[in-house]
Amino acid sequence: MLSGGSVWGTLLVLSCALKLSLTQDEHMNNALRLMSETPLIDGHNDLPWQLRMKFNNQLNKVDLYTLNNTHTNIPKIREGRLAAQFWAAYVPCDTQYKDAARQTLEQIDVIHRMCMKYPEAFMFATSSKDITDAFSQNRTASLIGVEGGHSLDSSLGTLRTMYHLGVRYLTLTHSCNTPWADNWLVDSGAEPSQHNGLSEFGKQLIFEMNRIGMLIDLAHVSEEVMNQVLDLSKAPVIFSHSSAYAVCPHKRNVPDDVLKKVQDKKGIVMVNFYNDYVTCSNTANLSQVVDHFDHIKNVAGHSIIGFGGDYDGVGRVPEGLEDVSKYPALVAELLRRGWTDAEVKAALGDNLLRVFREVERVRDSLKGTAPDDLPIPYEEVKNDCRTSYGYPVPNPDSAGTILSLSPLALVLTLTLSSLLSWSL
Repeated sequence: MLSGGSVWGTLLVLSCALKLSLTQDEHMNNALRLMSETPLIDGHNDLPWQLRMKFNNQLNKVDLYTLNNTHTNIPKIREGRLAAQFWAAYVPCDTQYKDAARQTLEQIDVIHRMCMKYPEAFMFATSSKDITDAFSQNRTASLIGVEGGHSLDSSLGTLRTMYHLGVRYLTLTHSCNTPWADNWLVDSGAEPSQHNGLSEFGKQLIFEMNRIGMLIDLAHVSEEVMNQVLDLSKAPVIFSHSSAYAVCPHKRNVPDDVLKKVQDKKGIVMVNFYNDYVTCSNTANLSQVVDHFDHIKNVAGHSIIGFGGDYDGVGRVPEGLEDVSKYPALVAELLRRGWTDAEVKAALGDNLLRVFREVERVRDSLKGTAPDDLPIPYEEVKNDCRTSYGYPVPNPDSAGTILSLSPLALVLTLTLSSLLSWSL
């Protein structure tokens, strides 16, 4: 038999538990309400790469309603209220100087085909207006981001062609230097700097991206590239899937001084959920992801924050954020920590929409500017897999000409010269 004190103690515990449950339900209800009013836009998802690795891009062998060995499928997207997604057209760095452009085109193609196969779920999108239109139709706006400048094969023509195919952001590097930009591994000491940030061609590329209306993504680049692009670009920039360096000092994350420059540029940092970038360890939880949101807000304001989950591109995700269905729990935690409705709506999608619209405005203001058709210097990209068609042919002296000949041609040339000398 319980004593009077024990009864009251039990009732107090039950009352506190009920109050906590009601509070949690209130935060979740408010989260779902806000997500019904403002589109949740995520900056980076690697489902297309999973389609390549698991099915070699054979969509006829895939059912995105029942696919269960990925972070992403259509039921999870709907449960997570994912209103717009930048799908990554990613190919690894070992394709550089080989078939990166072809493989990237195939990834762009599979995203188009995914939208065509599931029109009730996905709407292909290329503009800020498309995102809001898809949201009003209860479909997920599907945009393309090319993850890694190596996909361009150092060609402005390829950049423009990919834009015509619907690509709306380019991550300047992946985890490898390109012939015109340094990647984040330079800062870790794992790779040497080749350009001290951007080469002259890299700077050309930034202006051309501004001109055509391509979002510039600084995830994966070196800190020097971050600062140079923030100084050079006429339009706001994005970090499609990076977190706060001060919370987890990983070189893929964004230092505080850069966060402040992003604020000045009116850009956006879309927080990554990968455990290694959240806690710099193999384990993490939802609350620790929100620590990054809080830190970025405290340093540079809520207007530069977004979501960049990196789902299906990483092997470890936080407890409580196991797949794309879990976004509402993260939004509820922001509300529990005192974020206002306006701040949450900004992070959900309003910030990215503002950035996108400004990039489009800059594009429109540059309509009278001719496309940049100055190619990268051939000596900066010369390799065994690249031809030089179109580049000026050098005019060396005769000694230079003989030295440039193949061994067989050299023998024939010397023999012919001897015969002519003898005959004379």
